[in-house]
Amino acid sequence: MSLDNKGNPWALAPFIVFLILFIGSGVITKDFYTFPVIVAIAFASATALAMNRKETFNHKVEIFCKGAGDSNIMLMVVIFLLAGAFSEVANGMGAVESTVNLALSVVPQNLLMVGIFIIACFISLSMGTSMGTIVALAPIGVGISGQTDISIALSMAAVIGGSMFGDNLSFISDTTIAAVRTQGTKMKDKFKVNFFIVLPAALITCIILGIMTMGKQATISEETYSWIKILPYLCVLVAALAGVNVFLVLSMGIVFAGIIGLADGSYNIMEVIQKIGDGMAGMYEISFLAILIAGMVSVIKNNGGIDYLLHLVTRNSKSKKSAEFSIAGLVALTNLSTANNTISIIIAGPLAKNIAEKYDIDPRKSASLLDVFACCIQGLLPYGAQLLLAAGVAHISPISILTYSYYPVLIGVCGIIAILIGFPRFSPEKMGIKSINDQKEEI
Repeated sequence: MSLDNKGNPWALAPFIVFLILFIGSGVITKDFYTFPVIVAIAFASATALAMNRKETFNHKVEIFCKGAGDSNIMLMVVIFLLAGAFSEVANGMGAVESTVNLALSVVPQNLLMVGIFIIACFISLSMGTSMGTIVALAPIGVGISGQTDISIALSMAAVIGGSMFGDNLSFISDTTIAAVRTQGTKMKDKFKVNFFIVLPAALITCIILGIMTMGKQATISEETYSWIKILPYLCVLVAALAGVNVFLVLSMGIVFAGIIGLADGSYNIMEVIQKIGDGMAGMYEISFLAILIAGMVSVIKNNGGIDYLLHLVTRNSKSKKSAEFSIAGLVALTNLSTANNTISIIIAGPLAKNIAEKYDIDPRKSASLLDVFACCIQGLLPYGAQLLLAAGVAHISPISILTYSYYPVLIGVCGIIAILIGFPRFSPEKMGIKSINDQKEEI
């Protein structure tokens, strides 16, 4: 694909249809989750297939199916399913509860907000889901605010901030999987680059929370925990960082968590199997969304829409830095439109890859930028699932949480600084560009 080709702006009509259906229904009903996103994508895909009368309908369907069945998309879907199964099996045998109880038992009583943020960071990094982390920790944050004069909005912001940390970095997070697969790099390499970009944001957030809640204490009752139940999370993190095949990492994690659950009586064998099924079922929507979006984008690309969008985004790009800002802006705008960081990465990812290839941007950096800015925006959307969930648990307005949303803002700032100073710097021989066959061998 040539970025110098101005393309066809009318080919982007399916995106417009999607935005009208999804955002329009959200504005009318005041609930952005009333209209199922998969139905909106289905209508948009139908629009794409109805366009370009120069092509036969059968040929357009073939283009759609080839795009939907791309090897990278299929690998992404399988990883989604395995990640969902691991998260559900580990959670079902008490891994999350043990992790939270262990962390609360060692957090100083006068640093509870810092502790809640750090606990959320670790839980989300282990589970790979911000939503699951918020479900586990938001009630604890509410309880702490009830025993102190700490703002409940501040408590929810600390939980959401830590949740977005892991959503951005976890090896089994759908955002990480999508960013890595669309850019053609390794998970551990993307993690290393991404971690050093957002680490300052996490440290500064801890300092801010510590200063704001200094002297505020609450009594937290000590609950039981088991080191054994935390081991599956630790093993998955260590194995993934060591570069073990991600299929093996997740499969071993599922088996390990299942064995622990069987040994301590949390499960019988059929319950383990049921949990695996439930975990995979929880990933069905995002999996089918990835498939439908890939097919739709393939048809739009064939009609010249992607060429036009790339021309529009990069027309003022004269350097690598401006191209990196284009990638950041592209995924940020997509996230504002879809209110879903994973979907925004799946949509923006192929475009970002083309920009990265033209301007010699290392795929580790482009994958990190996609994930950082998607999570930055997602953590600040009052109509996003994370803020809505936390606000619902706390019975407050999601707008009130934004006042204390330090971490999402700071990761955006750190991302901008990383672009401006060219951080990190990669030696040419270590550039993370690989062929499709190399990617398949890694997975």
